Amino acid sequence: MTTATPVTLLDAVGASRKPSAWEDSVLVLVDHQREYMDGVLPLVGMPEAVAACADLLALARQHGTPVIHVMHHGKGKGGAFDPEGPYVAFIEGLTPQAGEQAVAKHLPNSFAGTDLAAKLAALGRKELIVAGFQTHMCISATVRSALDHGYRVTLVANACATRDLPDPLGGAPLSAAELHRVTLAALHDRFATVVPDASVWKA
Repeated sequence: MTTATPVTLLDAVGASRKPSAWEDSVLVLVDHQREYMDGVLPLVGMPEAVAACADLLALARQHGTPVIHVMHHGKGKGGAFDPEGPYVAFIEGLTPQAGEQAVAKHLPNSFAGTDLAAKLAALGRKELIVAGFQTHMCISATVRSALDHGYRVTLVANACATRDLPDPLGGAPLSAAELHRVTLAALHDRFATVVPDASVWKA
């Protein structure tokens, strides 16, 4: 029996897979905060992912691309992403510069209960370059919602990271690498064009 080569929904309809141009895009960095480095939710591969986010920031600033920094706020009282705690802060080297906007959210979807949609509408660009944390959680929720808001997304794989998770069906735990790969494949099917790293803009 011959198995057909799988194809994504976007490729099936001939949608463009060209990475979004910096001149047409907004860079949206999601939850690049200390909680994922040295707080209660350290992620796998963070040093490399943070360096990749810094690379994207440098390219955006070089091209004059608008940048929006999304920050998660927890419920406080010493829990994860406590707005009054030290680990809610942006990671050193990924902090906003003058003219770059910030959005505080309370849910995985960066559009939910925030003014992100209004900020993007004011910029007038319909393409987003997205990176940040966690791949399976806030990145997935935000990228899926971006489609509903009419945006085309380029998602940068090495500038995202996640963590191991238990299998709810009782199998072996899912490694962060496996979860990251599967999430990116699901998003690449319909919601985004996934690119490996910033080298796609440097060729």
